[in-house]
Amino acid sequence: MSRAISLRQVSKSYTRGVSVVERLSLDVAPGEFLVLLGPSGCGKSTVLRMIAGLTDPTEGQVRLDGAYANHLEPADRDMAMIFQNFALYPTMNGRDNIGFPLRIETPREDPRSRVDATARMLGIEDLLDRFPNELSGGERQRVAMGRAIARHPSAFLMDEPLANLDAKLRNRLRAEIARLTRGLGVTTVYVTHDQAEAMSLGDRVAVLRGGVLQQVGTPRTVYALPENVFVAAFIGTPRISLLRGVVLAPLDGAMSIGLGRQALVLPEPLCLDHRLLRVHQGHEVIVGLRSEAVRIAKPAEARPGEVAISGLVEHVEFQGHEVLVHFNTGSQPAVVPDLEAPRPMPRPPRRRRPVGGVLGRLRDRAGALRAGPVVVMADPGNAGLDRTELPPPEGRLPGDLIVRTTPDHELRHGMQVPLLVDLAHLFVFDHQGVRISPAPARLPDLED
Repeated sequence: MSRAISLRQVSKSYTRGVSVVERLSLDVAPGEFLVLLGPSGCGKSTVLRMIAGLTDPTEGQVRLDGAYANHLEPADRDMAMIFQNFALYPTMNGRDNIGFPLRIETPREDPRSRVDATARMLGIEDLLDRFPNELSGGERQRVAMGRAIARHPSAFLMDEPLANLDAKLRNRLRAEIARLTRGLGVTTVYVTHDQAEAMSLGDRVAVLRGGVLQQVGTPRTVYALPENVFVAAFIGTPRISLLRGVVLAPLDGAMSIGLGRQALVLPEPLCLDHRLLRVHQGHEVIVGLRSEAVRIAKPAEARPGEVAISGLVEHVEFQGHEVLVHFNTGSQPAVVPDLEAPRPMPRPPRRRRPVGGVLGRLRDRAGALRAGPVVVMADPGNAGLDRTELPPPEGRLPGDLIVRTTPDHELRHGMQVPLLVDLAHLFVFDHQGVRISPAPARLPDLED
């Protein structure tokens, strides 16, 4: 039987007021495979431990099948956990490791039939008589999975089970996990920092940063419609190109987004998403372009919805079946500060005029719920300045735009190449990193 899992405004804080998880609300449907994705230390394993009952939430409720469960002991939650470090008993062989929880739960029953059935399901019959120190990493993880499956739990909780394995073995076990969980139909919550695992395994993906839920949705939605710059930059390979721009909407000319030396001219008639950008006239924005949103082609070959720019080849990565080309378009990259860190960078406090009443409470609540700004851009309003002579930041490859193309193009460093940008795949974020185009599903109502 699969189990529904719900978290209601769950928070976890440790000593000295350090908050690890903040007001997290999340629902996992029976039989669903949900992936908790985020950088190391963002609180995703803490969330998993609170679901399992290994860690008590400081605030909020954990509900199982709609019933309050904060008080339930781990043994009473009917869940099986699979750990990153396998957690096998070194003095037991594979058979005894798989059968150990069965002997504890039902001491009067012989576990051998269930152990054998589980071993056949996983194809590990030849590992049952071997001890953990005689097994490879992948074999140990299969035995650990067998120990969880043999219990017939109502939910699987997996805490980065593939992190200690090599890339080839990770890919193989990833496919096995997907096959097994779908075949068993058991609710699964899977923790990882690897976006490839999240996108290939999950029915839905929940992205965390600093203990705050950034976005939850299907892998396709999270990739195609990121809520903010952090989600856009964290998901996708190669990383999305983020450029500083400024919205230009003259009364007597075409609307465009300035990118330093060049501009993206928005074609008339403007679509709804582009019309909504008029309210940001003269303001600095962040333009996001994934590698598949740009192609190498001459302006005469432009399709409807494509606009022409050009780029100077800075670096070429040959991948075999494809090539990743790093271009310098004369734009200034928008840097997501401390992107790989679990928490936003601390900002110095600003002196504010005290605000009381309802407005003050709403402002304080919004500040507590937000994971902090995900983008910090110095010198706002100077996006139109030419900064092409500045060296790339340390650790970053030269160029400001990455384009995915085929090996047919023979490109060399220093070549000037014509490019076409598909505006249907254009992301625009405001200076706080929140997506403003494509427009959010629900636009703000002035009467709210």
